Amino acid sequence: MAKKEKYNVAVVGALGIVGREMKSTLERKNFPVNEFRPLGTKRYEGKEVIFNGKPCKAFQADRDTFKGIDIAIFSAGGAASKELAPIAAEEGAVVIDNSSQWRMDPKCPLVVPEVNPQDLDWHNGIIANPNCSTIQMLVALKPLHDYAGIKRIVVSTYQSVSGSGKVAFNGLKNESEEFLSTGKVSNTAAYEQQIAFNCLAHIDVFQEGGYTKEEYKMVNETRKILDKTIKTTATCVRVPVFYGHCESVNIETKNKITREKAIELLEKAPSITVMDDPENNVYPSPIMTNNLDNTLVGRIREDDTIENGLNLWIVSNNIKKGAALNSVEIAETLLQRNLV
Repeated sequence: MAKKEKYNVAVVGALGIVGREMKSTLERKNFPVNEFRPLGTKRYEGKEVIFNGKPCKAFQADRDTFKGIDIAIFSAGGAASKELAPIAAEEGAVVIDNSSQWRMDPKCPLVVPEVNPQDLDWHNGIIANPNCSTIQMLVALKPLHDYAGIKRIVVSTYQSVSGSGKVAFNGLKNESEEFLSTGKVSNTAAYEQQIAFNCLAHIDVFQEGGYTKEEYKMVNETRKILDKTIKTTATCVRVPVFYGHCESVNIETKNKITREKAIELLEKAPSITVMDDPENNVYPSPIMTNNLDNTLVGRIREDDTIENGLNLWIVSNNIKKGAALNSVEIAETLLQRNLV
């Protein structure tokens, strides 16, 4: 394709938590934007969004508002993506979708740029952004898999409430304030159970076999992105943290990988910061990721219960790398590969 100097970019869901972060990410990464077009539902039509210091009028997302768009980044939920992503693609835009709608569609690439950028080459107009927990895990596991060959992954996640959206974010705040002032919570608007000062081993809906949809996402997406032969099992937990997801990951590999070698590989990997100094109590925590793009990895240690095993603690900002940043990096990689 003929490469442009600047591109017309739409963000669908631009006024939501993730949509606002997508806008900010495009700005701070100096993405070559000619026109920025914020799109959303009818109730947001006419509202102003400031992009690079200039006011941009928001429109209702429909066929007409996708005309002339080169890249459409979606963060508006699965139903909106199911209806509108094909329309945007028909109008000539390359769609990068943050919902789960297209992730397991065999015709749509599911991409983490540091892991499988080559899959962008066969896109047919719609590219899926993986689940936030899958992204941060695979960014860290990619160099280890390349070196030692991962056979099995056991992961437990500790996921912040911002992954559920604005209602859950405000729910944690309100529940915490009420509990601290009265010693009880009367309104659990965020989830079915109290989240303040609590943990819920329940993210998304339960499926056959007792696993949740979130847990199956991690299993299936890992196979599609990294290696279809890897066996993965997951337990996903919601924790009373505003931003940042944490993961305790145990891997079994075909070949031996020592703690020292793992640290060496991770320190050389893109988008990774190693924080692993147990003698000085240095390890990642979610609050550290509030203003970070990188995924943090620590508590790296060999698992002596199996022949070739390793434990890692992986932490990343779910709104940044887990959603907005990965979407924009997909767009950047499309440009690098001359695919838009």
